[in-house]
Amino acid sequence: MRVDNAAMRSLNVPAPAKVNLFLHVTGRRGDGRHLLETLFVALDFGDTIALARRDDGAIRRAGGWSDVPREHDLALRAAQALKAATGCRAGVDISVIKRIPVGAGLGGGSSDAASVLLALNRMWEVNLTRTRLMEIGLGLGADVPFFVFGDPAFACGVGEILRPVTLPPMWIAVIAPAISVSTATIFAAPELTRDTPSAKMDVFSEGYGRNDLQAAAVARYPEIGTALAELRKHSRHARMTGSGSAVFASFASDELARSAVAASPPGMRGFVARPLSRHPLAGFA
Repeated sequence: MRVDNAAMRSLNVPAPAKVNLFLHVTGRRGDGRHLLETLFVALDFGDTIALARRDDGAIRRAGGWSDVPREHDLALRAAQALKAATGCRAGVDISVIKRIPVGAGLGGGSSDAASVLLALNRMWEVNLTRTRLMEIGLGLGADVPFFVFGDPAFACGVGEILRPVTLPPMWIAVIAPAISVSTATIFAAPELTRDTPSAKMDVFSEGYGRNDLQAAAVARYPEIGTALAELRKHSRHARMTGSGSAVFASFASDELARSAVAASPPGMRGFVARPLSRHPLAGFA
């Protein structure tokens, strides 16, 4: 992370990826949003965001993922939401260097949004509390509060009720098919399990639970099934993260994780990452 200390004119900050170690759909609210229980873990792999303060109040995209329309760019929307919530008169140029695959269930857009909220909280000197930033983040996406929260977390509700957890050491192998999955399509699947019983424990063993979205995603995107079949040759606990398309498994060593990634099916991207015990921008709120 690089900081220009001349009145905090510029910042280069990380936006880590995440995996859901399990993801259960426990119900549905009256407004149609699904109730979830999940175990979120941020990874030491992700995007990089460059921010440069502007004095004219404008919020502009200076570079990065050009295929995302401005109205769907969560990094821009995060800056706009923070400005609206605080009345800050400053602006910002935002550039995102993408490493997290899009539509892979790895939280790329949500993480970008959270890192923008945290970084601008410092750069613009608006000094909102973490709780207030999480509230703003929830308006951008259900995963954003987790990234602002800062710790590995058990989440429930629509993802906004978070409790910190401690994880054992692990290396996570991730394989991402070259497809982008529509989260809305998966949650709208008529066969989706929506009544998984609530967890009644505070400690989760390796391989606990499942991803309730996985069957619907595999049925619509067979590439996910191909990735799972390959990864399960190395770990019986392999599963999809989020609404897909990426799949993952945890291992006791870097060597085992890299061996699994090396066997990725042709055309699929893979990487190995460690869980983060604390978000790198946790001190910004």
